[in-house]
Amino acid sequence: MAGTKSVRGRLNGTGPLAVIDIGSNSVRLVVYERKARTPTMLFNEKILAGLGRGVAATGRLADESVDLALKELSRLRALCDHIGVQETHIVATAAVRDAENGSRFVAKVEEILGAKVRILNGNEEAYYSALGVVAGFWRPRGIVGDLGGGSLELVEVSGAKPGVGSTFPLGGLRLQEMSEGDISKARKITDESLNGYAWPRMEPGERTFYAVGGTWRSLARLHLVQNDYPLHVMHNYEIPAEEAIAFCRSISKRNLEDVPRAEVVSKQRRPLVPFGAVVMERALQAMNAEKVVMSATGVREGLLHEALSPDLQEQDPLIEAARELAILRARSPEFAEELIGWTDGIFAELGIDENEYERRLRHAACLLSDIGWRAHPDYRGEQSLNIISNAAFVGLDHAGRAYLAASVFYRHQGLGEGALSPVIRKLFTDRLRDRARILGAAMRVASLLTASMDGVLPHVTITRASDDMVMKLPPKLAALDGERLMKRFRQFARLFKSGCSIAVG
Repeated sequence: MAGTKSVRGRLNGTGPLAVIDIGSNSVRLVVYERKARTPTMLFNEKILAGLGRGVAATGRLADESVDLALKELSRLRALCDHIGVQETHIVATAAVRDAENGSRFVAKVEEILGAKVRILNGNEEAYYSALGVVAGFWRPRGIVGDLGGGSLELVEVSGAKPGVGSTFPLGGLRLQEMSEGDISKARKITDESLNGYAWPRMEPGERTFYAVGGTWRSLARLHLVQNDYPLHVMHNYEIPAEEAIAFCRSISKRNLEDVPRAEVVSKQRRPLVPFGAVVMERALQAMNAEKVVMSATGVREGLLHEALSPDLQEQDPLIEAARELAILRARSPEFAEELIGWTDGIFAELGIDENEYERRLRHAACLLSDIGWRAHPDYRGEQSLNIISNAAFVGLDHAGRAYLAASVFYRHQGLGEGALSPVIRKLFTDRLRDRARILGAAMRVASLLTASMDGVLPHVTITRASDDMVMKLPPKLAALDGERLMKRFRQFARLFKSGCSIAVG
């Protein structure tokens, strides 16, 4: 099978592993490359089977939905066998656990897939959703809300540990049926359901609502497109709470009728988005939220995160993802690691103010500095920028993503602003832009000095005394000095309004 082979361009490790998520609205297979702090998707497929449709009224999974789901699961089993999946996790949520014929359906699923199905209760579903947010964000703090077809889960998250979760019968399909398609009635049902929930006490600056689930991602995509947001990356897309509440009210219309740009939402999702908007609006108001942050990670990633060793769980997801790209794409991954230590020394020597967030961004940028080297020299900066700005990174907000893309762009293309993508310019702050230019200029010096190969940087220092900056080369590396190196060093020093020189000894 394909997945059992050792493949260049892929980190094989533990081999492919799969999660099959049987939800109230969708049945999805995600195959991941291997067990890792930032698992990379090899394959992703879903079908909107609508298993939860009618459960609130009849108490049963509809025969048509069951047949559609079972047919799709047979295909997913064949794909897993072909890929060579080594380990499969299968979970089912609200529709299956609530339906009287759910156990009969599960027995057929287990027969098709040859593996046990784990039916998550509401608390477990909330826990794994929150653990997925822990896996996908850097030190999250707030409330995780996971909206499925049959239920809404709410759970507090602070750092690495989720709190105790609660579940509510407010999934998109269920709320649509319970309200008989009436938005006003849906609001009343939502308020009554949430009324008994004791929202955790949180300090200002911590009242973030992490939104998980396909219906809410569709809602956010519509907001993104309507506002001409420059980057179409859903994970960590932020909306101020007041703006999100107003937007939810504006799209609470039957099947998104007359809503501008509604075509960006799939036809199958459109009837549910208004009801997802009702739940988000009421939750944000009840929580007194400050902002909504979209999460592409949830139950599936939470399951995988739980299976990692404590050491792997504590790793920084951004740094590990950048390190993997360096291993797969850089001329010398060891050089990328040396660049981290070298720039640590330079930033400390020059007194460049960095907080912890900015430091980890710089470290990630060093790891990504040479991933575009196989492109034509004229397009290495552009290609690197495109890869980084659209990569499936987690633990990274959009401003930080712009910093990474810009710093590596500067490293290849020089410090001129004219060629930098306007998309990137819109995303990051002046402070991050200035630090990206400094790092890009330092990486330009390092790449020319070393040909982006390891073994040189640990022996080279840059110091500053008064208005002069000095690069010191040991005698054994004296031959590396030259006019082009001096030109790039001068460009770097100019950022600090400093003179510069290269000394051997």
